[in-house]
Amino acid sequence: MKYGFVKVAAAVPAVRVADVEYNVEEIERLMSLADSQDVELLCFPELSLTAYTCQDLFKEQLLLNKAEYGLMRLLEFSRQLDVITVVGLPVQAGGLLLNCAAVIQNGTLLGVVPKTYLPNYNEFYEKRWFASAQDLNPTDIHLAGSPVTLSAEPKVFQTIDGVKFGVEICEDVWAPIPPSNNLTMAGAEIILNCSTSNELIGKHNYLRSLVAQQSARTMSGYVYSSSGFGESTQDLVYGGNAMIFENGKLLVEGERFSFQPQLQTAQIDVECLRTERHTNSTFINAQRNAHCQLIATKPVGNRDFKLERFIDAHPFIPSDEQMAETCEEILNIQSAGLAKRLVHTNCQHVVIGISGGLDSTLALLVCIRTFDKLGYVRKGIVGVTMPGFGTSGRTHDNAVTLMQLLDISQMEVSISKAVIQHFEDIGHDSSVHDATYENSQARERTQILMDLANKLNALVVGTGDLSELALGWATYNGDHMSMYGVNAGIPKTLIQYVVRYIATLPSFKAESATLKDIVDTPISPELTPADEQGAIAQKTEDLVGPYELHDFFLYYMLRFGFRPAKIFLLAKQAFSDCYDAETIKHWLTTFCRRFFSQQFKRSCLPDGPKVGSISLSPRGDWRMASDACSTLWLKECEEL
Repeated sequence: MKYGFVKVAAAVPAVRVADVEYNVEEIERLMSLADSQDVELLCFPELSLTAYTCQDLFKEQLLLNKAEYGLMRLLEFSRQLDVITVVGLPVQAGGLLLNCAAVIQNGTLLGVVPKTYLPNYNEFYEKRWFASAQDLNPTDIHLAGSPVTLSAEPKVFQTIDGVKFGVEICEDVWAPIPPSNNLTMAGAEIILNCSTSNELIGKHNYLRSLVAQQSARTMSGYVYSSSGFGESTQDLVYGGNAMIFENGKLLVEGERFSFQPQLQTAQIDVECLRTERHTNSTFINAQRNAHCQLIATKPVGNRDFKLERFIDAHPFIPSDEQMAETCEEILNIQSAGLAKRLVHTNCQHVVIGISGGLDSTLALLVCIRTFDKLGYVRKGIVGVTMPGFGTSGRTHDNAVTLMQLLDISQMEVSISKAVIQHFEDIGHDSSVHDATYENSQARERTQILMDLANKLNALVVGTGDLSELALGWATYNGDHMSMYGVNAGIPKTLIQYVVRYIATLPSFKAESATLKDIVDTPISPELTPADEQGAIAQKTEDLVGPYELHDFFLYYMLRFGFRPAKIFLLAKQAFSDCYDAETIKHWLTTFCRRFFSQQFKRSCLPDGPKVGSISLSPRGDWRMASDACSTLWLKECEEL
């Protein structure tokens, strides 16, 4: 394991029914291929040494002896390999015949896991040939020249770098309480399922959903390998399912009904799974009485690491298929939060600063939806434009046009005279465009909104978003402050998509062109004078960095607690076509520095709804000392 990733594989070999020598050769070929690709855990189908469909041939001693001999051959072959391999075979233990999975590595038989739940319905009659692990008393046997204890006790295997995995077999995962429940409660982070599942109309979708849910419920990686081409088609057809999941998410899936052997590989992020588990109190409570037999695997040689999995550059952004549904959900959460606050305060008026930018536009649209659903008059929404030294014609015109089209109350209060007077009062040179120059404007605007709210018995709706809160890109007690912040749980990159989605709705046809132009406008606080043509001169992303990078850093730091080195690795993969490594390192360092230094603004954050998996509310998801040191994070950034 490196950077928390473990490379796993689901193998589907070609088989011949009862031809053990042929099957061993096919397994060896895929083992060698997997090892050459630095696979660490390799899963083969159920009874892969003999094929699953041997039926009454499982009563034949010759086949059983050949299966054991085949395992001995695989053990010898594995001496030259590091990959940990799980293969299926029938195993005799006293008077019982068991359907088992053998775990082998580097010439050693690490353990044998018997199947617990045996189907005995319709087309499957396993109880005709095999006994269940539940029928087994602990039994010491010699298998393939190795001493091994067979028992029903859960077995968890642990690699030299601490990764824990367990094995279950086919029907086990279909049971009401699968063995993988106990295995994961006892610490297994990855489950390997040696399976055989026939194909029926509609069954595959159910199977995929079942395995995905088991992976999600147990917060585990799940490797599923099922028998394919070569199994008997006397009455049934086996499609050769190969699937790998991580916490319910499908990482890779093989081609069903392939006539060729398959090796599907993926990197499971065990570090991510561990973070999910130790922050989930339900999972922690469920572990209390878990127990297992812990089996150590053998050390492996050093391997070069290459990240091979897809990393989404925009983890907050839903897919095109989910876009409409997600945007509606976001808007419903925001409007429901605001509606409760309005009803609770017996208030039918809100005041909101409208700049013509993305954040204030979304906040205004949320107010519109809320007022319409509550049956309030839209004129109770008071939109205030407050032009200052840096206001551009484009943003001002868009703000005014949008308010007119939405039929809300409008006010315009220029802040220029008041701010100039303030500069004189505190002795500040207005030609010096420093933090005082910029923040005085933001605080003047907030004062206007707060005082108007008092005058109108209204509530000030905040417009700041999650990305700004993470970076502290807000003026303390300026735009940082409001009476309810509807955008507090939404990152900047996602806001663009929500506004663009609203622009496509038939009910906003008249506003569509204005909304689209707002989305296309460069992001800016407009606190320094515009250029000679009246265009925006102060662009936020030139100063603080690209929001798509910062949102990426934010997601992986808060959602999974990843360290800078791992975030850097993921970002290089995700943004390989956009930014070079030095650029990513620069803005990652900026993010870490600002995230720590600006916590004091989040410690006194106004109320606002959590929308996605991440929130920076000091009362909810993120509680951090305002004077916490960033030394460890910045030092690691320097060393990247």
